[in-house]
Amino acid sequence: MLLTVDGTNRITERAAMRAMFAARKKVFVDLLRWDIPVLDGRFEIDQFDDAHARYIIIIDAAGRHLASTRLLATTRPGILDSLYPELADGPLPAGDDIFEITRFCLTPDCTAAERRIIRNQLVTAIARYALDHRIRGFTGVADMGWSRQILDFGWECSLLGEPKAVGSKMLGALWIAIDDRTLDRLASRGVYAEAQDSLTNRAA
Repeated sequence: MLLTVDGTNRITERAAMRAMFAARKKVFVDLLRWDIPVLDGRFEIDQFDDAHARYIIIIDAAGRHLASTRLLATTRPGILDSLYPELADGPLPAGDDIFEITRFCLTPDCTAAERRIIRNQLVTAIARYALDHRIRGFTGVADMGWSRQILDFGWECSLLGEPKAVGSKMLGALWIAIDDRTLDRLASRGVYAEAQDSLTNRAA
């Protein structure tokens, strides 16, 4: 099941939100060892998870988290402009029709093949959400291993500057342009996949 959550339905979708925050803690803190805040020992929540944040969440029929991402308005403080502005060679893309993709999270509790299906569903959902909400592009920050995957999804994507060493990682800032050809571009690389209960149940 595909959910989109924002300030209008955050309370009614609190179960999915809690499952997402718990999954983020498991992935980013327990597995990837990010040094970021944890609430109550169970939930990864930071200062950007405020009333203005938007979320795309994929859950199975039992309400278990499969995949999610957070979208931040670039007209407000975000991760790229607040923490890593040096990753861009020039002014950061910003505006009412540009959002930042953050906390792209896939459950580790499935096979590699199932994770690929879920990943493709989430990427497709992000692109479709942009088209439905007149979002013309996304920014983002990623380490170089993940950046290479994002660049290879087929959508129009480029680096905003030369990757730089930040701590022990090489990070890059990304720009993803969205237009009426984006879904076809994803399909051409085998990435296009609509979220369906039959697939998400299999990956739970």
